[in-house]
Amino acid sequence: MAKLTEEYTEPKSEALLFGSYVHSWLDDSLEEFKESNPDIFSTRGASKGQLKANYQLGDEMIRVLKSDPFVMMALEGEKEVIMTGELFGAPWKIRMDVYNPQYGRFADLKTVKGIYEKYWHQEYGYCSFVEAYGYITQMAVYTEIESQNREGDWLENFIVAISKQDPPDKAVITVDHVSLNLELEEIQAKMERIKSVKYDGEQPESCGKCEYCRKKKMVTTVLDYRELIG
Repeated sequence: MAKLTEEYTEPKSEALLFGSYVHSWLDDSLEEFKESNPDIFSTRGASKGQLKANYQLGDEMIRVLKSDPFVMMALEGEKEVIMTGELFGAPWKIRMDVYNPQYGRFADLKTVKGIYEKYWHQEYGYCSFVEAYGYITQMAVYTEIESQNREGDWLENFIVAISKQDPPDKAVITVDHVSLNLELEEIQAKMERIKSVKYDGEQPESCGKCEYCRKKKMVTTVLDYRELIG
């Protein structure tokens, strides 16, 4: 809500810049990205104009993606396609990284720490990055909104993942229809509360952990040490 009211603007992080750099290759906006983010490029010496050392893996990630025919097949299609629709009494907007209805699919490119690592999620416990970062929710909404616009059956969804390891790992991942339907049901169950907060002035709850919530946090109770990891 703080973002929506423009009370808070999320600062650029190294991880976000990393992902944006690789995405700019995909949508052919690499030169514009370089102009908008000069701080990640060297300005002196023999390396002038090249990525700074802590970002150079980005070029290797792009090279790894380009060198794999199956990955490039998954990324073939129209780039950065925006669609709007309605779900559960609220308007939604999606932006698909790659849209290829001719071949019955769309794809989203993700840069991740590790494709096969276990990630901690407060609700699920240890799980894959797909669950931990809400990508099943994203795929469910994208799938349904796209089908509304086309007035047809659901397309196949691809998550094209590239890791920030050296050398980078890669994978093409899909989410099954059962999981997509379950996610849509969960979104529907939460929508009344979301709409009440967004439109009717009901107070949002603080997570207490993100940068914004840490800035606003006031201690009101004593914690047992076992509460520290949820």
